[in-house]
Amino acid sequence: MGAFRWWDYGRAVLAVFKKEWLMQLRYPAELVGAVIWPVLFPAVYIFSARALAGPDGEAVAVFASRTGTADYVGYILFGTMLWMILNITLWDLGGHLRREQVRGTLEACWTTPASRVGMLMGASLTQVSTSVAFLLVAALVLRVVYGFELRGSIGPLLLLMVLSILPVIGLGLAFASLVVVLKEINSLVFLVRGIFMVFAGMTYPVEVLPGWMQAVSRFLPLTYSIRAMRAVGLSGAGWAEVRGDALALMAFSVVLLVAGWLAFRGVERMAQQAGTLAHY
Repeated sequence: MGAFRWWDYGRAVLAVFKKEWLMQLRYPAELVGAVIWPVLFPAVYIFSARALAGPDGEAVAVFASRTGTADYVGYILFGTMLWMILNITLWDLGGHLRREQVRGTLEACWTTPASRVGMLMGASLTQVSTSVAFLLVAALVLRVVYGFELRGSIGPLLLLMVLSILPVIGLGLAFASLVVVLKEINSLVFLVRGIFMVFAGMTYPVEVLPGWMQAVSRFLPLTYSIRAMRAVGLSGAGWAEVRGDALALMAFSVVLLVAGWLAFRGVERMAQQAGTLAHY
């Protein structure tokens, strides 16, 4: 019986994973954003930094004294790319159940014997693969457009990337569950991504923020992701230098994934008891 349940769970994961990718590939125009947005979004911050640096880059020395690197372009790119992963996850994974609800397929799927957790995990697996693909494409495009270069080892960067995506997935699961109850996602995404943009040090070091804002930043996983990946990718820091941030990301991953799963199961029971799955 246990083996059958795991097989059923795996089939649900793979079915949703395949379905989500088929839908993405059916509308290839949307994939153009994976090439355009990594260039356009950080452009305003990069050009502003170049302007503020002065005609001969006089202010770069001050920037380097604060951040430990004179590569302000790479500094900004790391922050904006990780923030974009958060943004994409909140919209795509956070809105997954809402889109199913709007299409009228959520109730039909949830009344089958298939695992509901497996369905959501399939959407999560799609989001992980999408994020990895986005970062790989972005790295190539940014190298061509901005001359972006990695200075650190690729191994720690890949591990940090995985550790950065997992807590965001947990946050997306919680979002997906909340959206089923509230029937709305836009204002939630705007609020959460705005908080991360201000407090996580996307384009500036967290150390320049007031004390109370630095305290808030310590509760955001993106703060540790951006700092660690900047240290490895721009300054060539080793594992020993980013171990603390990596451990923090592991803790965030466990807490947020468990919280997301519990939120989903709670909403699942609530919606089934109240009969609100089909409510728009």
